[in-house]
Amino acid sequence: MKTEYIPKKELEHVLALLTWENELVMRVCLHTGLRVGDVVALRAPVRRQFWLTEQKTGKRRRVNLTQELADLLNRNAGETQWAFPGRLDPFGTHRTRQAVWADVKRAQRALRLAENIGTHSARKVFAADALAKSGDLETVRRKLNHEDAATTALYALAEQLHRNKYERDSDRGGRTKRRRR
Repeated sequence: MKTEYIPKKELEHVLALLTWENELVMRVCLHTGLRVGDVVALRAPVRRQFWLTEQKTGKRRRVNLTQELADLLNRNAGETQWAFPGRLDPFGTHRTRQAVWADVKRAQRALRLAENIGTHSARKVFAADALAKSGDLETVRRKLNHEDAATTALYALAEQLHRNKYERDSDRGGRTKRRRR
């Protein structure tokens, strides 16, 4: 089952329930549109701007962080080589994407969200925000490093699809009903 888009306001509630390190991973995903596997594998020290080869596609991509995010990543790394050191062997391995995913799923259950969210939901929120800011699907496609514009369209239009799926049934009182699975 694929993960879904979640409105940024609701995603903030999820982020508030994550461990500090996992929240930071997700904030980097939200800021850059990177996949979680690429974020947890960042090596310290982290600069504001750098090139990264995506694990999934093998494509190179330029990444821009705020100075605050770069500082937080370097502080989190401490003396290790990883921006997100592993729990069992912080000097040898980085945090796993599965650990971040499990924490997101725990938060989803705690909040009783109807959406099937995961770490990849942050990439969809990034795409929807990028489309809202630029108004140009091609710009979003380049930011996500997608080959196919149709894939980008699914990500970028996820907010509209979410609205259609979860908020189409309104009762007479003006409140929105949400479907539960």
